[in-house]
Amino acid sequence: MRVVLTTVNHASVTIKEKVVGQINRGFLLLVGFTQGDDKTIVEKMVDKLLSLRVFPDEHGQINISLNDVNGEILSVSQFTLYGDVRKGRRPSFIDALRPFDAEELYDYFNLLIEQKHGRVSTGVFGADMKVNSENDGPFTLILDSKELFPL
Repeated sequence: MRVVLTTVNHASVTIKEKVVGQINRGFLLLVGFTQGDDKTIVEKMVDKLLSLRVFPDEHGQINISLNDVNGEILSVSQFTLYGDVRKGRRPSFIDALRPFDAEELYDYFNLLIEQKHGRVSTGVFGADMKVNSENDGPFTLILDSKELFPL
């Protein structure tokens, strides 16, 4: 599982000129899954994301969590996080989890965030989405379950 986390002042997802998800200050999460990912990995990733202290405190030190800033979450499915460009000029997505299985894990991911943090805005799995955001910082992290939770 890979998540690209960006702290944002606001972000939105539009499909066919209709806004389907939007947030104010918080996390824009691009979320992708690969073979071997399961609910246990999703649970660990959600706990990690919600415990990160990535917002500046009153002294400018990165020391404040999403909860501390009353932040919101916009979660967007992104199979292209598993694009492999090592060979040729066109990415291979063979490492991305099959859509049916990925959608199940993505729904579980969002459900857990909602249970542990509150409302989560989302895009639509598999849709052609336009993502708009104003990055805060900018501050962006890449979280990979194979690095964070090795077997």
